[in-house]
Amino acid sequence: MQPIEQLRAMVAGKKVALIGAGVSHKPCIGLLASLGAELTLCDRKEKLEDFGDYAATLTRLGVRLSLGEHYTDGFAGQDIILRTPGYEYFQPTLQAARAAGALVTSEVELFFELCPCEIVAVTGSDGKTTTTTLIAEMFKAAGRRVFLGGNIGAALLPMLAEVRAEDVAVAELSSFQLISMRRSPTVAVVTNVTPNHLDHHKDMQEYIDAKRNILLWQTPPCRAVLGYENEISRAMRADCRGEQVWFTRLRATDNGAFLRASDDTLCYADAGTVTPVLPRSEVKLRGLHNVENLLAAIAAVWGRVPVAAMRQVGGSFTGVEHRIEPVRLLDGVQYYNDSIASSPTRTIAGLRSFEQKIILIAGGYDKKIPYAPLAPELVAHVKTLVLMGQTGPIIEAALRADPGFAGCGMTVLHADTMQQAVEKARAAARPGDIVSLSPASASFDMYPNFEVRGRDYKRIVNALP
Repeated sequence: MQPIEQLRAMVAGKKVALIGAGVSHKPCIGLLASLGAELTLCDRKEKLEDFGDYAATLTRLGVRLSLGEHYTDGFAGQDIILRTPGYEYFQPTLQAARAAGALVTSEVELFFELCPCEIVAVTGSDGKTTTTTLIAEMFKAAGRRVFLGGNIGAALLPMLAEVRAEDVAVAELSSFQLISMRRSPTVAVVTNVTPNHLDHHKDMQEYIDAKRNILLWQTPPCRAVLGYENEISRAMRADCRGEQVWFTRLRATDNGAFLRASDDTLCYADAGTVTPVLPRSEVKLRGLHNVENLLAAIAAVWGRVPVAAMRQVGGSFTGVEHRIEPVRLLDGVQYYNDSIASSPTRTIAGLRSFEQKIILIAGGYDKKIPYAPLAPELVAHVKTLVLMGQTGPIIEAALRADPGFAGCGMTVLHADTMQQAVEKARAAARPGDIVSLSPASASFDMYPNFEVRGRDYKRIVNALP
């Protein structure tokens, strides 16, 4: 039976609820309706009209609605419930529905269950999207047909009918997606694990355990690619079920991808043989953290993609939007958009990408993660700091508590809006300076996500006279 027919057999005539009509669920609603499911949409919106143009589609497809404050009442009596990553798996309402007999799953879990081709997936606190994109580009350069999705923005399940056994699916997976998964990819990459999303996870251990799920359900033949320099990802070696390889830029390894110190070349070591892939001088991506992302991608595709394809991508790929993205050179000042940096570790990596002290715009929504590790990096790499959002005062307190702050000469400014932050950064800048938005915080106090934040920043910067 074809995978799409397996899905039809699973959902036809069944009562299926979807939590939210976001980017991933809209195409799933159309797909599941076409396969004969009886659909209910559970959403916080108060009425049909609140869905805008999409309201007509919901009406045409005959989707039942459970809306408003008590939208989770729609879970009752369902055979299957598809949760969105933003709806926490351990919510009592969802667990009650599961106890009552509903299959609680997600579009990415269903795709993993039914996908006929090899799946390569990436998780971690930092570097997921760039690493995932590099892997996909390497497979494409080798002539493979690639289906790219997951946390990277596209739902994979609606692609199921097109996927052939000889294709490859490449997925980015967040902790929210992984926490309930009971299938793992053939090739699993864990870039690193640092404190993140502690406003949603019960504690750090729950966050780590969610990440571990990318490995725990692997069945040989399989590969696990782990970041050696992160203590938590390194310890996940104990969870590996098959082949395990490392990536590291700080030391040589005889088992995986590394940056060779003697000639600054990205290499791969396999069974005693070291193969050079490309010199670091040819890597187009900015920053040592992106060297690590490239090493992770090389380790993931090794043996599946010719070295020439790896070299081609490594020497041409210039990055993903919102990741140390050049925005504009104005009055001799270069502006960068690093809105993806929603945690201190991401901002630290961004700061280390520059060879001079910069003007930094930081702050945003408070995810309840510590900012003390950021303080010495700010002292070392920032000349003017413009703070905004909920975490602005928290970052400033951590900075002032650092012993290096008093003598570093840094100027600390505060802004109420992104417009004001950009204007203050511009006023502080002189020809030759660098201004970067790298918030070390989530966006949710002012923006729905980091993409909207980054695009607003770019709009303001590009409108400066």
